[in-house]
Amino acid sequence: MKLTFDNSIIKCAKTVAFHPLTGLLPYEFSGNSREEYMACRETAWLGGTLHIVRVYDVFGPDVVKFLNYTCVNRDFAKLPIGKSRHGITCNDKGQILANGLILRLAEDRFRTYSMAPALHYHMEKTDLDVQGEFVEDNEYFYQIDGPKSLEILEEACQCDLHDLKFAQNKKVMICGTEMLIHRLGMSGALGYEMHGEAKYADIAFDRLKEVLDRFGGKLQGFKNYCTLNHTPGGYPNHSIHFDLPYHYSWPDLSEFCARSWRKTKFLGSAADDAQNYFVTPYDVGWESRVNFDHEFIGKEALLELSKNPPRTTVTLEWNTEDVGDVFMSQLRGLDVEPYDPIEFPTQQAENVDGSTRMDYVLVDGKKVGLATGKTISYYDRRMISLAYIDKEYAVEGLDVVVLWGTPGHPQKEIRAKVARFPYFNEPYRNETFDVENIPHPQF
Repeated sequence: MKLTFDNSIIKCAKTVAFHPLTGLLPYEFSGNSREEYMACRETAWLGGTLHIVRVYDVFGPDVVKFLNYTCVNRDFAKLPIGKSRHGITCNDKGQILANGLILRLAEDRFRTYSMAPALHYHMEKTDLDVQGEFVEDNEYFYQIDGPKSLEILEEACQCDLHDLKFAQNKKVMICGTEMLIHRLGMSGALGYEMHGEAKYADIAFDRLKEVLDRFGGKLQGFKNYCTLNHTPGGYPNHSIHFDLPYHYSWPDLSEFCARSWRKTKFLGSAADDAQNYFVTPYDVGWESRVNFDHEFIGKEALLELSKNPPRTTVTLEWNTEDVGDVFMSQLRGLDVEPYDPIEFPTQQAENVDGSTRMDYVLVDGKKVGLATGKTISYYDRRMISLAYIDKEYAVEGLDVVVLWGTPGHPQKEIRAKVARFPYFNEPYRNETFDVENIPHPQF
């Protein structure tokens, strides 16, 4: 069963549970975007948005050879059983075709998240002794982010999790059922992912929510999960900050994905060229994942790009008055053609029709990059976005302009400044926070 989110549910009761057996993913719980987001800065939020990702197992005698050829990463033979890494697969141009978590379950079996349909496509074409199967119906997938997330998990599981380092995982018990916890998250703050068998989804959720409530945390729905977290957290994400070139790589791939992957509607001033919406690992700051010691799809293009990567990722702070003028254009009567809507808290909230937005970044009228993932940072009370810009302009404090408006619509130049990346870089940043600053549990 493939989960969807119910766009008609704008407010959900705070007691509503969500898990792989429901078939629906709540769009919003509290009716308050600020409240649902700020929990990851003050207490913690609990969400299940990633139930919608495809979970695809690859297994067989040649599974390592298969992953090494389809992914840009270092040798998967060196990944220990029970460990995971951020996998990336590209097309011949070096553009990211899929990226997600790859977990080694056994010597000859790996579980991948968000790597299909790309890996499924390659599986259908390979001559290697390897197989694949979709298994998302078999497990639940929850996330908890925020400064209280560790304490909530330790209380819920009645165990000490202080030894879990960033990007590591371990198995624990919750209410007599097994759960796998990864120290990963998308808000930038201390955060964790929780996986377990689908038949125990509501047992785990009920326990987690019980403890979350006692700590003053909040549930978070699909609407507020997306760019409210990824943009300030500094985690570029497909469909939010870039698109995947399934329909622009190989003709048979486009045909293969015709039913499982929508052809994106492009919005923004950069919509005059579809290639603007695709990125390489170098554009989004993932060059450390690329390893050239083996043959893989896209190696030649990435090797050439590695000699002098032209772009890098920054955060942009958008000018308040200019953003307000775009919003007010919606209210100036029938004689004024409004600009593209900007009033939604997140880009994803306005793009539920299967669209991705990119707008040109200008310096002195010259196109120097692309702005994407516009959102309100409620913590900083700013409108921000990510941007892929030419390296010479990646200077904090530099004045730039975002050309707002899809071709054929009215366009406006919105002033912006290059800001820190990642935008959220507080002391409890997940990659660097020392959890020894939090007292160990006493049971």
